[in-house]
Amino acid sequence: MWRWVSAATAGGVFGAGLLISGMVDSQKVQAWLDVFGAWDPTLAFVLGGAVLPMIPVWRIAARRKTALLGDTIPAPKAPRFERSFILGSILFGMGWALVGLCPGPALAVLSFGGTEALVFLFAMLAAMIAAPAVTRQIERTTR
Repeated sequence: MWRWVSAATAGGVFGAGLLISGMVDSQKVQAWLDVFGAWDPTLAFVLGGAVLPMIPVWRIAARRKTALLGDTIPAPKAPRFERSFILGSILFGMGWALVGLCPGPALAVLSFGGTEALVFLFAMLAAMIAAPAVTRQIERTTR
């Protein structure tokens, strides 16, 4: 039960933060990404407001073996920059730049975004479903 309450609370706070910060406004996000044009630096405050409070939390979590709700905290893995990681990052960035939304804000926009948000969501879900098969095919052809 507490996991559901915790997840719902975290999701609600995250969604409220997206709405308040303007991250669900695709034009604002695209202006943030347009560093050589009409750049809007205000989302830098959103980034700082998210990362800065997390720094002490990450340090505390690094010393703990279990989470507050009792789950084991897995040891961090060494970073590996594999081809799939780089390709996925590029595709994510391209989608974010073209549409101005990433998965979290896309779900939030569904509540008021109209058909454009729905089309984006279906395209995103189709890509997520197709990705494992496409990855296997690419790995087979490049060996």
